[in-house]
Amino acid sequence: MAEESRQYPEFRLRLPGGDGSERARGFLLDETGTNGSRKFLVKAGSPVRDHEMPSLGKHFKAPARRREELKAQGLLVASTRWPGRLELTRDVVFGSPSFAAVVLVGAPRNGWDEWRTEDDRPLSDFMPRWAAGPNRPWLVRGSNVTGLDLVRRMWLPESRVTLAASRLRQGVGPGISKDKLRTLVQEDYESTATYSQRQQLVEDLHAFLSRMKPGDTVCTISGGRLYVGEVTGEVEQTESEDRRSNLRRPVEWQPSGFPYDDLPEELQQKLSIQHDVVDLSSVQAHVEGLGLTDQELADEAQATKRDPSVEIPALAARRELELPEPTHELAAELLVHDVAWLREVRDLLWDERQLVLYGPPGTGKTYLAQKLAEFLGGGPEQVKLVQFHPSYSYEDFFEGFRPQEDPETREVAFRLTAGPLRELADLASREGNRHIPHFLIIDEINRANLAKVFGELYFLLEYRNKSVRLTYSGDDFALPPNLFVIGTMNTADRSIALVDAAMRRRFAFVELSPRTEPTSGLLRRWLEREGRDSEPADLLEALNARIDDPDFRIGPSYLMKKGTYREGGLERTWRTKILPLLEEHHYGEGIDVEKRYGLATLRESLA
Repeated sequence: MAEESRQYPEFRLRLPGGDGSERARGFLLDETGTNGSRKFLVKAGSPVRDHEMPSLGKHFKAPARRREELKAQGLLVASTRWPGRLELTRDVVFGSPSFAAVVLVGAPRNGWDEWRTEDDRPLSDFMPRWAAGPNRPWLVRGSNVTGLDLVRRMWLPESRVTLAASRLRQGVGPGISKDKLRTLVQEDYESTATYSQRQQLVEDLHAFLSRMKPGDTVCTISGGRLYVGEVTGEVEQTESEDRRSNLRRPVEWQPSGFPYDDLPEELQQKLSIQHDVVDLSSVQAHVEGLGLTDQELADEAQATKRDPSVEIPALAARRELELPEPTHELAAELLVHDVAWLREVRDLLWDERQLVLYGPPGTGKTYLAQKLAEFLGGGPEQVKLVQFHPSYSYEDFFEGFRPQEDPETREVAFRLTAGPLRELADLASREGNRHIPHFLIIDEINRANLAKVFGELYFLLEYRNKSVRLTYSGDDFALPPNLFVIGTMNTADRSIALVDAAMRRRFAFVELSPRTEPTSGLLRRWLEREGRDSEPADLLEALNARIDDPDFRIGPSYLMKKGTYREGGLERTWRTKILPLLEEHHYGEGIDVEKRYGLATLRESLA
């Protein structure tokens, strides 16, 4: 049996459900496997957990099979020293620290962090040239490397992950700085790659060489499935004949992939980024929970004695986004005729994520949008309102360079500034917020040039599981699944028939018109609640009956203000608010608006 390395101290592994005194003991070996993984020796007498996670044999077949082999060989037996545990009868060498930890615990474990010294330092602290910080998940693309699927051809069979760097000089090692790497790429790829290609190559190479480390998770996509593994050793540069796999790292791959279409939407967004190496830290909880049930995650958290006040990240990431069902109390507050109408609006929002309330002026579109968003989002903190106008631009709405004064030097310079959509999207995508609905209300959405204002974001309104490269910052951006958009549209300014097909396809449209509920009876219900006479409702119905164009009928909100019911208020509102709208509508037609729509005329017709 291999001797333990004198270069490293003894490491210990705490088993779930133990009192802390029963720990497995092991040593990191200088010996490496055929794929470059660092081997790990576990000492005889080490305790082993007596049961394993139900899905271990499905997603971690090799460790599950090794447990059974050790039992069959008499190397893993019921322990006499540790009641309810198993015990190793001889020293056993495993392919990597994580492989050893999974076998001993019977559940997924990151051995680079869980094997610790007596003074509680993780094994990773003793590895040279490692990037500092916690372990990360990465996406590395290999399904189409100059026409070949390296995932199935090499990575899975040979337990590796590779990155093509055919022109990069030999001798580039792990830990190289980005500045040094940029100089080498500039010299080695000057005649074969464009400026932007060299910039991206520097980012990919630096991540693979200097940021990625043993213990990190690596993901890749092939044949419509996501494959997940763990990096188990340091990077190696080779002179490969195929020129597609010059940089290599050993990886322990889980044998079966996960169907791409079944992955969480947030994870699909990150996986759609078109780079060879992508940091997936923002969706790490989703990656860690792949293949594990809620019950398995909860059982493991309980067994490891986690702080009960801290939510399990993988379970927190799975918390379902929900839009609450509108209640009869909400319908009564908004004076909506039937709660079923509100539920239909809620369902449209849930299905489409974007909705437009359209109708003539005064139909309460903005008020309803705000109140509904506050109810569905759980409060005004999750709601942001912007108003479009003809000069509104992408830079106003999303991001752009704006003049800003330095508070110290008082100098003015152009700096990249986030707009309301970017700010709300960043808030909605924060950890802990992803199950909470957030709403952007766009008032007068039809008054701006939408294609110009939305830019490349127009694509994201329809394809929420994708990401795009932003114009100014260059970031890869996706709209969070919990971000909803409600627009309002005044049809007196622009008929819905004139809205372009791209917008019609991306938004659901809900009419608020004086000819239909909930708007047609709104004023009468309000007057009844306020204990007032119903004459204003009768007058409004008589007025709208004389207006042929439904887009120019008058909404009830003009007559739902307290000033209307002071002495002379109704006549004043009619003269200064309603008749000017109709003057504009009939401009140039030679119609006497006062004679046709005035209060005296309408009262006479009602009498």
